[in-house]
Amino acid sequence: MSSNESPRFPLQRPTYGNLITILSIDGGGVRGIIPSIILNFLETELQKLDGENARVADYFDVISGTSTGGLVTTMLTAPNKENRPLFAAKDITDFYLEHCPNIFPHNDHNPFGHAEQVIKALSGPKYDGVYLHQLVRELLGNTQLHETLTNVVIPTFDIKRMQPTIFSSYQLKKNPSLDAMLSDICIGTSAAPTYLPPHAFTTEDSDGNLLEEFNLIDGGVTANNPTLVAISEVTQEITGGSLDFFPIKPTEYGRFLVLSLGTGSAKHVEKYDATTSSNWGVFGWLVGNGSTPLIEMFTQSSSDMVDYHLSTVFQALQSGHNYLRIQDDTLSGDVASMDITTRKNLEDLVQVGKELLQKPVSKVNLGTGIYEPDHCITNEEALIRFANILSKEKSTRELRSPGVNNNNVTITNMQKMLIANNKEEKPAKLTNAIVHSLPDLYQLKTG
Repeated sequence: MSSNESPRFPLQRPTYGNLITILSIDGGGVRGIIPSIILNFLETELQKLDGENARVADYFDVISGTSTGGLVTTMLTAPNKENRPLFAAKDITDFYLEHCPNIFPHNDHNPFGHAEQVIKALSGPKYDGVYLHQLVRELLGNTQLHETLTNVVIPTFDIKRMQPTIFSSYQLKKNPSLDAMLSDICIGTSAAPTYLPPHAFTTEDSDGNLLEEFNLIDGGVTANNPTLVAISEVTQEITGGSLDFFPIKPTEYGRFLVLSLGTGSAKHVEKYDATTSSNWGVFGWLVGNGSTPLIEMFTQSSSDMVDYHLSTVFQALQSGHNYLRIQDDTLSGDVASMDITTRKNLEDLVQVGKELLQKPVSKVNLGTGIYEPDHCITNEEALIRFANILSKEKSTRELRSPGVNNNNVTITNMQKMLIANNKEEKPAKLTNAIVHSLPDLYQLKTG
């Protein structure tokens, strides 16, 4: 395909392919800059294969994001006037650089700035959220969950009902009350306790009747790393008999292709200790050591436990090569913060993302919790291979899908046979007649 040609069709249903493709993006405040760099690289590689108009949303069956990752998810999947993604991946980094200083404002010239923030934290959130709310509403307008260009899964937590609320494209048929405006979902999943105020809103039916009331805080309380939530949503669809998916066994993780992007975490050091924290009250747990220990601990533990589980399951089922986690656990100083928005820190986060591309593919050591090199290839090289897998998977689905091949596309007799086999919504069978994604997946495993 020429370099200026766009993908011909939206991603066809997984039932016509070999894999189920999942992208997940962690929460982390301003550190959302880090996965934005990774996504830009991946999208650039896809454009080399399928044309300059290729977008990340064209290749993933579901994109999941928490907090800042939820904002990135909507930027990648919300439609513009041409029904294409609102943002290209390359534009997301600039969005963060431009708007984060106003979302998390700091008065660097005030010598009492930190003391004032501590005092304010005792009576309310550090930031009022006004700029963020206006920005998101202006960006997303009245676009609702059902309008995204691919399936999305965004975790939040409802403090009135004291339970997680997952805004999932897959749940809309069963629960139309979840069809909220994307702006409300983004504001809700980003409402980190002590940082931003909780967000309340309602959904209505077409006649204006109340469907549901939501009172939301940050999705990191539920799942700061939403990868497992996304896999669970897809699994429910499969076990429920959805015709969009080929039937797979519960242990057949080899049919999932998962890219999970972290937002970085602090270097593995002994940051707090029992002796010091034993004297903390509410104040200490919220602002101890000039940080927010309670928030740090539950978001860090949430992300680590999801990665721990998925690494274990994929490896145990001999499908470790289907799961790529890109995370930097060596952050220190300002770059480890969720809300420091000085020009220097934002530029340093960009550099962290670029350097992460050059680091080796790593997996969490299940004993120490530290990321250790697992392959002789870099994250950049792994993403290049992922791009090839995604491109071939997309092409395979197009070849097998009757809806695509009825649009004046020249096809071979073998492809016609494959199409005929799928006329009655039967799951696509693997075949060597098509050059599909699995050889590249094996390369990723052995690379």
